[in-house]
Amino acid sequence: MNVPYVQLRELTLDDVEERYQWSLDKEVTNHLVVPDQYPPFTRDDTRRWIEACISRENGYEQRAIVTKEGIHIGWIDLKNFDNTNKNAELGVAIGNKEYWGKGYGIAALYSMLQIGFSEFKLEKVWLRVDEDNLQARKSYEKAGFVCEGIMRNDRLRHGKFIHRYRYCMLKEEYQSLFNSL
Repeated sequence: MNVPYVQLRELTLDDVEERYQWSLDKEVTNHLVVPDQYPPFTRDDTRRWIEACISRENGYEQRAIVTKEGIHIGWIDLKNFDNTNKNAELGVAIGNKEYWGKGYGIAALYSMLQIGFSEFKLEKVWLRVDEDNLQARKSYEKAGFVCEGIMRNDRLRHGKFIHRYRYCMLKEEYQSLFNSL
């Protein structure tokens, strides 16, 4: 698959202002975990969140997504690690809307899968996506993720329960995908 080059780098405190600005944009945060009260709420909350990610005290393996030109455009993470069953949840957000729909999220996803399968020795990486986030669902399927099923009334968003789909990629599927390129 032809995707743009991205680099995943460690978060720094220099990322606070961009992350804060993105968190104010309802279009960016609509499909994130708690859109009605998307953390971070303030610059200070943003700073504390990024500090927790840097120190890894929150259980997130979160990285900044950076373009070939060095522009910070979003973040990606692994979280909810199940060390017994060797799986984790993946989350990704492109905060800079100029980069939406251009393959940057998928490029970051492939890089984070490599980290998950190589560094963390995971067997499976999974994600949840809102039923009305059709673009994301199409992107995940195009990227090789398999839909495992629907989780009914799985999320309260804006006062209403919505269904979410669960997608996953196994280590062997990832290896097969990249061996065929």
